[in-house]
Amino acid sequence: MTNTEPVKASILVVDDTPENLRLVSSLLKDSYKVRVATNGMLALEMAAQEPQPALILLDIMMPEMDGYEVCMRLKQQPNTADIPIIFLTARSESEDERKGFDLGAVDYITKPINPMVLTARVQTHVALKQSRDVLAHHNVWLEQEVQKRTRQVQQIQDVTIFAMASLAETRDNETGNHILRTQRYVKALALQLRKNPKFAPMLDDMTIDLLYKSAPLHDIGKVGIPDSILLKPGKLDDDEFEIMKTHTTLGLEAIRRAEKHLDGEERFLKIAGEIAYSHQEKWDGSGYPQGLAGTDIPLSARLMAVADVYDALISKRVYKPAFSHEKAVSIIREGNGKHFDPELVAVFLDIEEDFRRIAEAYQDHDEVLETLLPETV
Repeated sequence: MTNTEPVKASILVVDDTPENLRLVSSLLKDSYKVRVATNGMLALEMAAQEPQPALILLDIMMPEMDGYEVCMRLKQQPNTADIPIIFLTARSESEDERKGFDLGAVDYITKPINPMVLTARVQTHVALKQSRDVLAHHNVWLEQEVQKRTRQVQQIQDVTIFAMASLAETRDNETGNHILRTQRYVKALALQLRKNPKFAPMLDDMTIDLLYKSAPLHDIGKVGIPDSILLKPGKLDDDEFEIMKTHTTLGLEAIRRAEKHLDGEERFLKIAGEIAYSHQEKWDGSGYPQGLAGTDIPLSARLMAVADVYDALISKRVYKPAFSHEKAVSIIREGNGKHFDPELVAVFLDIEEDFRRIAEAYQDHDEVLETLLPETV
């Protein structure tokens, strides 16, 4: 047979007088599980034990450690600070009562004890404590659920981003693991660049994470380029190149259309738009689509430019063989102040071996390999 009787709340009564302990216990024992302590040190020990009391009735005038001291110590300890305390004392001066409340007590009952007053106030404060506990447990559960849902949404976002980027890249079967490599190049550059105090405020962990996740969308606009141009087995003529250049604008437009479905600006899409639109700009102003120069080019796009060009150089194309790492490094060094931001070139040269390792870890193969989902910072 199942026992459905509710569990009684525990009350800790602290008093050095046996008669007072017997009286209070007799008044409360039918409704609560009453525990007693005859001094302050014992009260502190019992309050910390599981199951903890739902309420403490605390006498003030006790030897060695008075009730005020006990209350103060209980409130100083995180594991007992939330236990409500009612002072139960013969001291009836208003100053004594004020001091009790100042120390954190929830109520103050003077002796001689009025049984109806005692039981009513105990019932009220136990109910309040239980309600707070239920709410606290619910809040913990709710926070856990929010974190769980947030992780799920983040995973869905990561998969969606990766699928969109892969859609553009799979139209050009020569790019292989290009998106995997370039996002890791961008992350490596950003982590190194933020060691420079000038850039540190712009490159916190969240921003680097967004850069990492945005990088795969840099060529999303290639979806709109005709196959006859995108897949042409040779160098593009001038007209074809003009059409190819529109992939930057097409990418930005696609991302902006996505933004219109949101109530406000999404920082991830803002960075993705910067990268898609401006990663072909050059430091000296000779790039496209706007001919921006210097720091007018968004930092995100300047980072992407180094990553994208390096990967293009080391990758085989129908119009060129794959260059060696050393050759790619030399070309980027020659582009210092022309194609690339000089400060980013300096950072690249500091970590060029990291680029080599990334390229080797995610090198292209004849067979399609299982792709890895984006990492977080």
